[in-house]
Amino acid sequence: MSAIGPPIVGVAAAPGVALGPWVEVGRPPLPLAGPIGAAEIDAEVARLREAGKAAERELRELSTRVRESGHAEEAAIFRAQALMARDPELIEAAVLEIQQRSVNAASAIATAATKVSNDLAAIEDELLRSRATDVLDVADRIARHAAGLPTAVSLDHPAVVVAEDLPPSLTATLPRDRILGIALERSSPTAHASILARAYGIPAVVGATGLLRALRAAGPAAELAIDGASGEVVVAPGPADRSRFDRLAANASRVKARDLAEATVPATTRDGVEITLLANIGDPDECEQAVALGARGVGLFRTEFLFLERPEPPSEEEQRIAFRRVVEAFPGRPVTIRLLDVGGDKPIPYLPMPREENPFLGVRALRLAEERADLFITQLRACYRAAGPGPIRIMAPMVADATDAALLVSLADRAREELATEGLPFGPAELGVMIEIPSAVLTAASYFESISFASLGTNDLLQYTLAVDRGNAALERYRDSMHPALLRLIRMTVDAAAQRDVSLSVCGEMAGDPIAALALVGLGIRSLSMSATSLPAVRRAIRHADSVQLAAEAQAACFDASARDARARFADLLAPPA
Repeated sequence: MSAIGPPIVGVAAAPGVALGPWVEVGRPPLPLAGPIGAAEIDAEVARLREAGKAAERELRELSTRVRESGHAEEAAIFRAQALMARDPELIEAAVLEIQQRSVNAASAIATAATKVSNDLAAIEDELLRSRATDVLDVADRIARHAAGLPTAVSLDHPAVVVAEDLPPSLTATLPRDRILGIALERSSPTAHASILARAYGIPAVVGATGLLRALRAAGPAAELAIDGASGEVVVAPGPADRSRFDRLAANASRVKARDLAEATVPATTRDGVEITLLANIGDPDECEQAVALGARGVGLFRTEFLFLERPEPPSEEEQRIAFRRVVEAFPGRPVTIRLLDVGGDKPIPYLPMPREENPFLGVRALRLAEERADLFITQLRACYRAAGPGPIRIMAPMVADATDAALLVSLADRAREELATEGLPFGPAELGVMIEIPSAVLTAASYFESISFASLGTNDLLQYTLAVDRGNAALERYRDSMHPALLRLIRMTVDAAAQRDVSLSVCGEMAGDPIAALALVGLGIRSLSMSATSLPAVRRAIRHADSVQLAAEAQAACFDASARDARARFADLLAPPA
């Protein structure tokens, strides 16, 4: 027997292989209700407010359970949802629906949440777009409390969970010992369901268009196979597919064991050039995996998690504790903390900003310091106070020229002066910039003497160099970091850094691509920072290569006609697959 139809190609969301029965999950639909009478409006408003409080309590309890199970970062998802459940704008919008349209509480909160969700879905930033699901999830919970319905779904046997989409609270409440994998028609790798799947080690595929139709055609007795590393989904796998997925699962286990065993091996080329491999992290809880996979420090600590999805900015002490946790996780190793990078594309409630036509070219990151220097002074103070157990580096994003670099130095001076005046202990920290704007490369000589280090943010540098919107799928061919124009800018930066004794690294996604990493080494980069899961493959690629050969190929690649040509130069130099 062969599979029913061709494999469905989805988007990889959480690595791993699953094969077994499937179950479509989802909360039962809310009962439709007709209009309520005028005499019932006050009671319905009261019912709505009580349902909001009940949902908030439930979400806080869920957050506590998730945190106590060892997933502090994921617990924050439900803390944020608890805040949504008591958000006065959402609740009051639903109250108006009841009062003006004479609908029940469940209908009112659903309507109000849909409007908020649609606004979020229209935002360019993928991370914020994915939060549209959270709003609907919270509203559904409130509606069920208002209607007296259960908010959880049971799973009575081990199965691959399938759905059009999966709200995060439903993902967290399903019994994990019975979830073989997750396959969704919609969603994205940055949605909270995907984040939870990765945290719990559950294989997951999202964006599997046509999945539910194919499963319903196959029937409930059919099995389902998914590969969370490639995004492949096979409905009713035949013997050949089953055998292939068994091999994939065995190979995944073998590779994982080898990755851990090789974590302490240095990333040294065959001719003895050692490359420092660092980790990009977005939360202190990611340190454990980074250490386990051999990161020699942190090359990019994104601090936005402290500022988003909350009604007020984090305190200095809250930031200090978070930074100190990372420093202590890498004793004696460098930790690079990137200052706040938010703006028009990442709106936060306590930082109202006018809508911008092109937020990626607008008031964001360090450019915010002209109006809100307090946010950066507080963050810098927390960085200096967290220094001690290991070296700290403070990096400013979106630096365009010497004036921006001078602003960073000025803010840092003010932060140290304040700490000294207040008698608060603080440690040393190096100052540096994130180079992600072409002008920062072209004017590097004018400010490199005022800083200690720089890190190339190749994601935005490519976007700004080629005028390519990172979120526009129609421009995919331009998004290869091996484009000769980007390679030339990197080479220029390497030369400028060498002339002024500035330490230089790469922290964009280019560093985690084994082929591109070889090109970076050939261009003279000696420090690469990437997602922890990319460390093993990049380490193997470097250990298999010769630095002299890489330098020759990198020099030639700068003058290639296309990214495809440049990439082809290094493809044959990769280590054999695991």
